[in-house]
Amino acid sequence: MHRNSSSAFALSVLKNIVTFKITISFIALGISGKSQLLFALVFTTRYLDLFTSFISLYNTSMKLIYIACSYATVYLIYMKFKATYDGNHDTFRVEFLIVPVGGLSFLVNHDFSPLEILWTFSIYLESVAILPQLFMISKTGEAETITTHYLFFLGLYRALYLVNWIWRYYFEGFFDLIAVVAGVVQTVLYCDFFYLYVTKVLKGKKLSLPA
Repeated sequence: MHRNSSSAFALSVLKNIVTFKITISFIALGISGKSQLLFALVFTTRYLDLFTSFISLYNTSMKLIYIACSYATVYLIYMKFKATYDGNHDTFRVEFLIVPVGGLSFLVNHDFSPLEILWTFSIYLESVAILPQLFMISKTGEAETITTHYLFFLGLYRALYLVNWIWRYYFEGFFDLIAVVAGVVQTVLYCDFFYLYVTKVLKGKKLSLPA
């Protein structure tokens, strides 16, 4: 099985950025609830091994914290601050992601067992879970600064994760084609956003798309 507590920690920090942003500003404007729902599904299916194996207290704690943060963010968007959630622009059809990813996880996996298929599903889904957020930005034409920071560091995390796989292959001889391909796909999806982030946000400008 393929589990990584350090990645859970890194992602819990990123998730906390969104949760913190919504909590302190009492507003969910600019955040895609659909992307957050997909991320909650990603880490629920990835960490089902909590019920079957114990690695360490740290590992278990990080997984539980991340899952809790994921659902807390969803709650804030859809319930507590529902009035500020921009559902009119958060219209990406997530079934167009979930259904193909589900089918692919059955066809291409490391082992045809329930937990392994669900782990594979989570890896595939994570690679495209950000699409509703990017689609929302494309519809509104702009994004708040803290939202762009979150997206940048989430994309950077995936890019650095590729470096981690290269490192492990070089020094440990370990190579996971599924995780690497999914990481490449997600990083490619961020390319345009990275360019806008560097050329606008880092120069103190608000991210806005060309008309």
